[in-house]
Amino acid sequence: MSNTITNSQFNFPGQQKVYHGKVREVYTLENDILLMIASDRLSAFDVVMPKGIPYKGQILNQIATQMMRDTEDLVPNWLIATPDPNVAIGYACETFKIEMVIRGYMSGHAAREYKLGKRLLCGVEMPEGMIENDKFPSPIITPATKAEMGDHDEDISRETILKKGIVSEEDYLVLEDYTRKLFQRGTEIATKRGLILVDTKYEFGKTQAGKIVLIDEIHTPDSSRYFYAEGYKERQEKGEQQKQLSKEFVRQWLIQKGFQGLEGQSVPEMNDNYIKTVSERYIELYENITGATFVKADVSKIDQRINKNVLEYLSS
Repeated sequence: MSNTITNSQFNFPGQQKVYHGKVREVYTLENDILLMIASDRLSAFDVVMPKGIPYKGQILNQIATQMMRDTEDLVPNWLIATPDPNVAIGYACETFKIEMVIRGYMSGHAAREYKLGKRLLCGVEMPEGMIENDKFPSPIITPATKAEMGDHDEDISRETILKKGIVSEEDYLVLEDYTRKLFQRGTEIATKRGLILVDTKYEFGKTQAGKIVLIDEIHTPDSSRYFYAEGYKERQEKGEQQKQLSKEFVRQWLIQKGFQGLEGQSVPEMNDNYIKTVSERYIELYENITGATFVKADVSKIDQRINKNVLEYLSS
């Protein structure tokens, strides 16, 4: 197995503080600059798995970087530079305390809720008579509260967000508009690659100048679900599972092993062979969604590589 980066303890010039998220390490530098390291940690059901996935951080960072470049004409984002395959540097923002989840299809969490008989998700009505993986008449926005490590994201309605003052109505209208524009562009990109963008989430922040920008990741396998377009209709008509590229296959594996992140449940062991298959699936998605061959970075001394590349960028 290749080396992985599951934890970082850097001390960069101008460093003021560091935040260890579920998947990313966020270093705050002077002059309102953030340095984000995409680790190889794998999170499912808001629980971080014990072992890292080779190249996962590089894949997430490089997909997110490309997708931000591909959408910056629609929505401003936080990104300035990517000096290392696992590193992104951008503007520090005050993060909105919600994730903007948008769903084009009734899959994943929405499908699980639907099977329980629920027809309202985050205050949005889901039509009767749908089966899992059916397309919604139009995409629905189902926000979630942002969870700290070890906590669970929770569904929340637009009305509750505004009533509690979590986001002002003026800002929320911008978030909704940006979310729909990004999802439409992501859908178009996926279609060109023979994929369907099923659902995804976006996170936003406000810069020191008061500008709302897209932050964190976008259209990665951790934040999004993709189906293969070829054969989608036939599989739906036969009631078969869709062929997909996303982290959902990990969730389904965990569910089969009796784990959904609930109290008293233990994370099942992921042996080296299974970890290798997860890594290969991430690489497959990278190549499908970007249309480029994945080039594995040197992982013999990941920490040293990251430190060297970051220091060279900061000194320039």
